Amino acid sequence: MLVLTIAGTISFSATAQVNLGVNIASQPLWGPVGYDHVEYYYIPDMESYYHVPSRKFIYSNNGKWIFSSSKPERFGNYNLYNGYKVVINSPKPYLGFEQHKVKYVKFKANRSQVAISRSNDPKYNVIKGHPSHSQKKNKGSVKSSPNGLKGNGQGKAKSKGKG
Repeated sequence: MLVLTIAGTISFSATAQVNLGVNIASQPLWGPVGYDHVEYYYIPDMESYYHVPSRKFIYSNNGKWIFSSSKPERFGNYNLYNGYKVVINSPKPYLGFEQHKVKYVKFKANRSQVAISRSNDPKYNVIKGHPSHSQKKNKGSVKSSPNGLKGNGQGKAKSKGKG
């Protein structure tokens, strides 16, 4: 019985790790730097969530959870690049909204996070719209031929020696 419990735990842990792959390219430019995987952001200033995989804001309206591609109307002018975002990687975090509202109230009006769009870290270059997105990875490197020899690629070099 003990062996089955341990085996079940190991199997569950392995499955959980597979599900938490890197999703940097899916994160919005206004997201905070430092996270290779994000499911949800809780945005204390808006008392709302953002689901990264579906690109939907989640907020309460008259006691119902709304899933929308737009911010709540009352926050239409809110600048997502400046506000604080709390990363939450658990399913349906909005079901714990009352706890999050209390726990993260200290981050309201906090402007200390660096947005991905302002990062020089090359791992964020994969995000469409990032200032460095279209830069070539090998910019400035010397090209070489398939056999590893360096040259001008014109094939016109003349040998002065015996060979």
